[in-house]
Amino acid sequence: MLIGLTIRDVVLVDALDLALGEGLTVLTGETGAGKSIILDALGLATGARAEAGLVRTGAERASAAAVFAPPREHPVWAFLEEKGLDADPGEDLVLRRQLGADGRSRAFVNDQAVGVGVLKELGEMLVEVHGQHETVGLLDSRTHRGLLDAYGGLEAQARAVRSAWKDWRAAVAAVEELKARAATAQAQSEELTARLAELDRLSPQSGEELALAEERALLGAAEKSLADIKQARDAMGGDSLSNRLAQGFRALERAREKAVQAGAGDDHPAVKRIIAAAEAVDRAITESLEALAAIDAAADAFDVEPGRLDRTEERLFALRATARKLGVVVDDLPGERARIAETLRLIEDSEAAVRAAARAAAEAEAAYRAAAGALSAGRREAGGRLARAVSAELPPLKLDKAQFRVAVEALPPERYGPEGVDRIGFEISTNPGAPFAGLGAIASGGELARFALALKASLADAGDSPVMIFDEVDQGVGGAVADAVGLRLKRLARTGQVLVVTHSPQVAARGDAHWKVLKREGGAGVRTSVATLTSGEREEELARMLAGAEITEAARAAARALMEA
Repeated sequence: MLIGLTIRDVVLVDALDLALGEGLTVLTGETGAGKSIILDALGLATGARAEAGLVRTGAERASAAAVFAPPREHPVWAFLEEKGLDADPGEDLVLRRQLGADGRSRAFVNDQAVGVGVLKELGEMLVEVHGQHETVGLLDSRTHRGLLDAYGGLEAQARAVRSAWKDWRAAVAAVEELKARAATAQAQSEELTARLAELDRLSPQSGEELALAEERALLGAAEKSLADIKQARDAMGGDSLSNRLAQGFRALERAREKAVQAGAGDDHPAVKRIIAAAEAVDRAITESLEALAAIDAAADAFDVEPGRLDRTEERLFALRATARKLGVVVDDLPGERARIAETLRLIEDSEAAVRAAARAAAEAEAAYRAAAGALSAGRREAGGRLARAVSAELPPLKLDKAQFRVAVEALPPERYGPEGVDRIGFEISTNPGAPFAGLGAIASGGELARFALALKASLADAGDSPVMIFDEVDQGVGGAVADAVGLRLKRLARTGQVLVVTHSPQVAARGDAHWKVLKREGGAGVRTSVATLTSGEREEELARMLAGAEITEAARAAARALMEA
């Protein structure tokens, strides 16, 4: 919903702030008053093409800002997020554009600078313009599919088709990947078999490199320690030390015996000293034996299996060499062994795997075709209903010679896609016997605008309706046709916001709000302004539109009748 429009220095407008409400807002005014300026300003704010001629004479720049209040579920919020723009769903959305007198422009969304292209995309999501010179949206056949699906209530089926398409594409990709992997693996089969045999012989274990490196370091240290322990034993004389000590002990015992035989007792000082020396030697014998036992125990602790260090180093070097050859680290060798085994298994089972994947792809394709076929049937049925609804709208709008149809044409398989298997197009035949063609075949701007009204009136309850603008949709018609236009605009405004520029009192009388565009001359030159009319002012304006320059009581009575109808 458009809730506000701010205009500065656009053509004849120096400053204008407009507030809009729900329903149908009509703009009236004498020819040349500047009604188109309002639409030009809205176009400027929503990214339409702009030229320097829009800048008011004497001003440096023109600017326009449109304030929208889209509902939280509106796709515009996802678009803003995709573009990286800050915006909180549910809050006002401000589109603003500045146009310099040199023709350069700057665009902003919620005061964040953006490219004009982004502003234009946002404008197309929020506003539809149908007028004498353009009908935005409906002429683009790319929009017809979404409009038809919304009209037919087919959104859930369309989502199912998109999901089935995604599954089918994923299944086809899986087949192609399996084929490619199998072909590559087959070419490497001989080399992979040799690598696997080497790894099988080596049988690498997880964490083995670290364990071997630690064992190698320990074994190397053990050899050096054993050499030092042997040197310590040799320095002590080995077993000969205790033998010599034993000889010394026996010699001291003999010396004591001889002294005793000579008459010296054990309490004799000399004998005491011999006894003390013998006791010391006896202790030395015991200590030497204990020391040798301890040295031998230390040697036993470092004793390793002969050749163990060589075997450890050989294993470690073999693992490292194999890892270098395969381009991995040693700890990854068990995983590489499993990977190669799986690849070789795939080679053996590749045909079966490809066949299984192909069956899955065929099932996915069948599911997609079934979902797309059901959607196509729904589209054809909805297209028929929409054609009948639009055709019923055409005669009252003085388009009784025109015929409308919804073309649902099957696409060739190579053009199937996530949106289904159909090309959807709204087509019209402008005269009996004339071939059907796209909506661009309607040459008259007025007829095109009225046809857009007929189509939008038929689609009124389908999908999210943007702000709709009809510029002189009643051009060239009057009386009952103008009344029919007004009725349809009113009906359309029940489910969406409609802004219409009109010269028809029958249309203007249907408005929920009525703006009158005025052109005044003053010291600053000609200026355009907009007045929001009260009920009495509306009656007077409708009377002017009915009677012309001289407003009569009959015209006022007719105006009241129109307002009460």
